[in-house]
Amino acid sequence: MNSRIEQIISEIEDYIDGCRFQPLSKTNIVVNKDEIEELLAELRLKTPDEIKKYQKIIANRDAILLDAKQKADAMLQDAVQQTNALVSEHEIMQQAYVQANEVVQKATNQAQAILDNATNDANNIRMGAMQYTDDILGNLQNIITHSMENITNKYNDYMKALQTSLDVVVANRNELNPPEEPDMENIAANADSSVEGLSDNDDFEDYTVQLDM
Repeated sequence: MNSRIEQIISEIEDYIDGCRFQPLSKTNIVVNKDEIEELLAELRLKTPDEIKKYQKIIANRDAILLDAKQKADAMLQDAVQQTNALVSEHEIMQQAYVQANEVVQKATNQAQAILDNATNDANNIRMGAMQYTDDILGNLQNIITHSMENITNKYNDYMKALQTSLDVVVANRNELNPPEEPDMENIAANADSSVEGLSDNDDFEDYTVQLDM
C-alpha cells in the first residue's frame, strides 16, 4: 500500500499531465494556483506523520524482513507445486522440465528482489530517521549551551553586585568604629620605668660586664 505522500505526489503528477499547454508552447502549461497549493499544503502536513510511520517501520524491521521471507517462501512453494503439476503430465514431460526450471528461477529472482528491496528500504528509513533525530538533538544542545552561558553571566554579575555591597558595608562599619591610635607618651613612660628597674637590680653590673667581655 502506497503512503499518502506517494499518493499526493501521484496526484500532482496526474494533475500536471492533465493541464493544458499555453498557446504556442509545447512546454509551458496553465496551472490552477489554488489546486496545486492545496496539494502542496497537504504534502507538507503529511510529512511529519510519514516520518513517525517510518520510525515505527524501523522498530519492526525484523517483521518486515520476516514478511518478505514468508512471501518469498510462498512463491517458491507455489513454484514447486506448479513444477510438480507440470512434471506429472507425461505427454509434455520435456516441456514441463523447461517450464519448471523457468518458474523456479523466476520465483527465486523475485524472492531475492523482495528481500533486497525490504532490506534497502529498512536501512534507508533507519538512516533518515537517525539524521532527523540527530538534527533535533543538535538544536537542543545549542539551546542548552546558550542557556548555560546566560546563567553563568548572570551569576557573575550577581556576585560582583554582592561584593560591591559587602565593600560598602565594611567601609561604613570602619567609619562607625575607627581603630584606636596607640598612646606614645604612656609607652615611653613605661619604657623608662623598665630601665630604672634594671639599674636597681644587683645583677645588672654583672650582666653589663658579661656583655663587655
